[in-house]
Amino acid sequence: MDQPTNGKPEITVYTTDPCARCIRAKDLLSLRRLEFVEVNLAKDPVGRRDLAEFTGFTTFPQIVIDGRPIGGLQELQQADEEGLLEQLAA
Repeated sequence: MDQPTNGKPEITVYTTDPCARCIRAKDLLSLRRLEFVEVNLAKDPVGRRDLAEFTGFTTFPQIVIDGRPIGGLQELQQADEEGLLEQLAA
């Protein structure tokens, strides 16, 4: 994944309410000491539509790292198991 010039990845977590998987994704990122921006689309139908067009998915959470959608909680957990989150935090 390409990283911005400051060396830190830009991570955006798109969420909705209520969403246990969203909480778990944010907890995992926090545990790995990765900063992220949360965008809650619970009351934003246009934002939901735009996100679905961008990522190809309508489920939550959706995680985007450096402008690239990586998927949801399952994909984030897989990236963590493969050591990718540790690399991002370095």
